[in-house]
Amino acid sequence: MRSRSEKEKMLAGESYSFRDPELVAEREKAKELLRLLNAAEEVAERQAILRKLLGGMGEASFVESPFHCTYGKNTHVGDHSYLNFSCIVLDNNEVRIGSRVMIGPAVQIYTAAHPLQVASRNRGQEVAKPVTIGDDVWIGGGAVLLPGVTVGRSAVVGAGAVVTRSVPASTVVAGNPARVIREIEH
Repeated sequence: MRSRSEKEKMLAGESYSFRDPELVAEREKAKELLRLLNAAEEVAERQAILRKLLGGMGEASFVESPFHCTYGKNTHVGDHSYLNFSCIVLDNNEVRIGSRVMIGPAVQIYTAAHPLQVASRNRGQEVAKPVTIGDDVWIGGGAVLLPGVTVGRSAVVGAGAVVTRSVPASTVVAGNPARVIREIEH
């Protein structure tokens, strides 16, 4: 029986080594595409680079520069979505952004986390859990989404919120840690 690669472990949410040569090479490839993306001035050129970088880029979606991510290929953006300036996506596992999503400036989406044990961290071990953002979500500037969270359809995440657990659909969350502060009526 073949042992699983570090990449397979990473995408399965298991402990893996971020020092693995295959993963290092993939991160370097993403860095080069990000350098080109963040230097590009023309919309058509930027969109072409995003289609190479990301795992999926929906129709009429746009990502402002600067933009930073770890791998790119693990990030999927739906149709008519917008990521404002200075967003960071640590996409060591899948990040699924729905359609008609508005993401404010300096939002950070993390899938990667390090173990609490010093010895494991020093060996380069980490774990990555997927992040999912439903359709019609608005994430305010400076918000942080932690590994494994889901933001439900039509939810609003307040500016500066730290989302440590999943957000129910059609609610507004704010604070650190983010808490539901009201429901949205439709």
